[in-house]
Amino acid sequence: MSILQQNYGISPKLEAIGEEIEAKCMPYFQRIEKIQQENQLWVLDCFRKEEIAPAHFAASYGYGYDDLGRDKLEKLFARIFKAEAAIVRPAIASGTHALALGLQGLTRKGTKILSASGAPYDTLEGIIGHKEFVEGSLCDMGAEYEELPLKDKHIDFSALKEKAKGKDLIMLQRSRGYQDRPSLLIKDIEKACKIIRSVNDTAIIFVDNCYGEFVEDREPLEAGADVIVGSLIKNAGGGIAPTGAYLAGKKELIERISYRMTAPGIGGEVGSYAAGYLPFYLGIFLAPQTVAQALKGAIFSAKILEEFGYAPSPKFDEERGCIIQSVCMHERERLIQLCQWIQRVSPVDSFALPEPWAMPGYTDEVIMAAGTFVQGASIEFSGDAPMREPYMFYMQGGIVYHQVKAAMLCAIQDMNGEEL
Repeated sequence: MSILQQNYGISPKLEAIGEEIEAKCMPYFQRIEKIQQENQLWVLDCFRKEEIAPAHFAASYGYGYDDLGRDKLEKLFARIFKAEAAIVRPAIASGTHALALGLQGLTRKGTKILSASGAPYDTLEGIIGHKEFVEGSLCDMGAEYEELPLKDKHIDFSALKEKAKGKDLIMLQRSRGYQDRPSLLIKDIEKACKIIRSVNDTAIIFVDNCYGEFVEDREPLEAGADVIVGSLIKNAGGGIAPTGAYLAGKKELIERISYRMTAPGIGGEVGSYAAGYLPFYLGIFLAPQTVAQALKGAIFSAKILEEFGYAPSPKFDEERGCIIQSVCMHERERLIQLCQWIQRVSPVDSFALPEPWAMPGYTDEVIMAAGTFVQGASIEFSGDAPMREPYMFYMQGGIVYHQVKAAMLCAIQDMNGEEL
């Protein structure tokens, strides 16, 4: 008897189905491994060129003047993402915090902002302040905000050419957020950047890169973006970083953002971290491998959920621009079941039972599975959903593929017990 049968209660029939699903996924796993190899060797070479040494892992205190570990980490991130400069700070609490820093640092009174990939992620609504007054938001600062609606769930490239004219800052969100649109591929970002540059050579192209790092063999700065932003408890932290976020891009723009991060005239020259920088170096080194594990888990999940009548997006054989796997569960109770099994088959808080609740920053009740070592780390296997029709569930992460597989098998068996 296998451990799936003995310890997780999986029937022999379902375990055999799982093995068949894996076999069908294998060509796509191999494609992921090829991208992983390219990205891993690139990151390794960046470490070599920056001459990373144990001295860079040391803790720092106080103002952090001449902090070798901090400064070298930012040079390393800049090299990895092919940027002129980067900010990489444990003190940035989340990806949303980093997006706020970036957008506020680049916004002045009268700045014309366009969201070119439709409505942004829910938590950005307060940062922008376009739906209701929020003190300190971009609109409160005097910015003018506009959204370009999607066309058939994709960027409306034909309309973008006209809308981009006269704009000062144009936002692109790589992941789908709580939408059913596909994630942006690098080729989509590149096409958008070319269209924008054909009519506007001064606009700042600002990409929310959360969930997208190392999914493909290029990053948005290589496709024409000016600034990218991401969280270290998502892809770029490799499941190791305990907190933090990064911004990378053109030196002048990163400097402007740094004055928002600390104070005008001071910028990135201060900021210490008493816990030491080793987890951030190790995290970015492991990130390509970790992302590959997450993608394999997403591919397996998409295929097995589809086999049992649910509607995954993307499908198992489609191109991916981020690690998020969404699935239409059709029914509220099915969504809750799936979320609860992700929690049960977790290394942390497996005994907890997720329930929908009114989470700050969201317009609907949200259910969230997060049996993670780092609170809120969505590079670890987790999932969440707003409790609204058609009951779309959003899974992300999975630093170990076999955990994802086991959770999916348990959920499928619970939802289809009689026939299995």
